[in-house]
Amino acid sequence: MTKKIDLLNLVLIALSLFIAVIIPFKLFLFSYAILGPLHYLTEINWLKDKNYFLSANSKWIKVFLAIAIIISIYPLYKLSESGWGKMVDDFMDIMKGEGKILILTAFFFSVALFLFKKLSHLLLSLVACFLIAILLKNFLPSWFLIFGLFLPTIIHVYLFTGLFMLYGARKSKSRFGLLSVVVLLLVPFVIAFIPIEPVNYVVTEKVGMTYNASKFLNLNLAMTDMLNGFVDGKFMVLSPVGIKVQIFIAFAYTYHYLNWFSKTSIIGWKQSLTTRKTLYIALIWVGAIVLYLSDYFTGFVALYFLSMLHVFFEFPLNVITIKGLFRPL
Repeated sequence: MTKKIDLLNLVLIALSLFIAVIIPFKLFLFSYAILGPLHYLTEINWLKDKNYFLSANSKWIKVFLAIAIIISIYPLYKLSESGWGKMVDDFMDIMKGEGKILILTAFFFSVALFLFKKLSHLLLSLVACFLIAILLKNFLPSWFLIFGLFLPTIIHVYLFTGLFMLYGARKSKSRFGLLSVVVLLLVPFVIAFIPIEPVNYVVTEKVGMTYNASKFLNLNLAMTDMLNGFVDGKFMVLSPVGIKVQIFIAFAYTYHYLNWFSKTSIIGWKQSLTTRKTLYIALIWVGAIVLYLSDYFTGFVALYFLSMLHVFFEFPLNVITIKGLFRPL
């Protein structure tokens, strides 16, 4: 069974990359709106069934829940477009700027949950994690931007997916599993050497507006800047580097979702679904698709909380995976 799943994942990597090269913007929009919500819902249910991999400290998962709620306030505020007054506007500006601090706080705290058990130690560690995130912003702004922006996006969908695959392949001693990890790591280099002709990538006004509504252009901009891909000092999403960045983003997100759905039997997330849970998940998923189809930005905002929540809830599993890779079998 493991061999078949590993072979399937090799096919899924190739398929995701092939489609991403052809239609990078449409593929991302499709995957994020259709596959994404179903992934959030099924993974959150599975993590809850596994007690979030936190055993005695599982009650502290509420910290992640609170942070996800706080971070989700700003997108809702932008969607409302109502005059809330200067005080509220000023507060929301602060929320927009400090969201990355809370994201880093959540990740650092997920590490602390495996180091401490006492209430006093955990409370102090939570404060320390918050202060460390602030110090990182003020003294290492470049690293702060990279982790704050990439942690819930590219690091989550690409790096953590690769580490999770490596951990599984190491445990099962699967050669095809290790091969799939190697192939996954080679994808950015393959994309880098693909000859790109910008004239072959025509983005319709509707697709452009929809992608802009997804608020992912900041990710494109940051990655293009890291690759020195600006044209005459300006960010051009349809430049050769800009298109390759989009190909990688589309690939990473699409394969991340497909990888999750391919491993129902290996990690057993399907077994955590009861008939009632399946019905609830299906109803929410269909509702999410309807929202995205009616207005992409509305769907993005409505599902933003769930997308961030599943990232935060997965942090303890990410910590376990990283620890496991450094342990002898």
